[in-house]
Amino acid sequence: MSRRVALITDTNLHLGPDLARTLARREHDLVLGDPLPGLVDEVEALGANVVALTGMADLGDGMAVRRLVDAGLERFGKLDAACVRTGVIMGGSFMKADLETLRTLQTANLEAVFHSLQALLGVMVPAGQGQIVIVTSATGRKPMPNASLYSATRAGANMMVRAAALEVASKGVSINALGTAYLDYPGFIKATGSDDPEVRREVERQTPMHRFGQPAEIAHFAASLLDGENQFQTGQFFSLSGGWSD
Repeated sequence: MSRRVALITDTNLHLGPDLARTLARREHDLVLGDPLPGLVDEVEALGANVVALTGMADLGDGMAVRRLVDAGLERFGKLDAACVRTGVIMGGSFMKADLETLRTLQTANLEAVFHSLQALLGVMVPAGQGQIVIVTSATGRKPMPNASLYSATRAGANMMVRAAALEVASKGVSINALGTAYLDYPGFIKATGSDDPEVRREVERQTPMHRFGQPAEIAHFAASLLDGENQFQTGQFFSLSGGWSD
């Protein structure tokens, strides 16, 4: 059997680097966006054949993800799985919010999901198989104070994923959304001021587990939805937030 091919749009932070390592160990070839320095050599040493592109930070106009899809098809001729991490974190009081912020969040958190799903489904539906995970946010399930616009756009993305999944469920393609919160990575640390140890302890106490999640934990969960072993799960949103959100 030929090796499976997985595309990961962002492999420089969050779950991306660990997911690339996990899927390489599970005998996947990889299409990587913005890989962490040294990551390509690392996963090649694990046996993966790799295509890597830079310039994937902005998925909002649809061009970046299509470049990545096209590069994967040119090298491998197929895509079996894809993980797309979208969005920017922007908080603040709703009463002080402005339309420009809403439009920025809509592009990063909603339109990026739209473009990514269309690009991937355009390949996977004709092939009759594929697995997609869209990484959103647990705030799309449970609102977070001072993040009303962010939560609203994430909730829209989660619903888009779930509805699209139902349309293609009979065509061999599964799509699930995975939302994190309280994750130990730079975006969340900066947004919450948790680079201050005292603030971090207070923020950690907001979760039932009283700790931040680690990117490797998220990657392990995502890999189970992407590695081809379980294809009977689709149209779901999974919150990985230490019990903060159901």
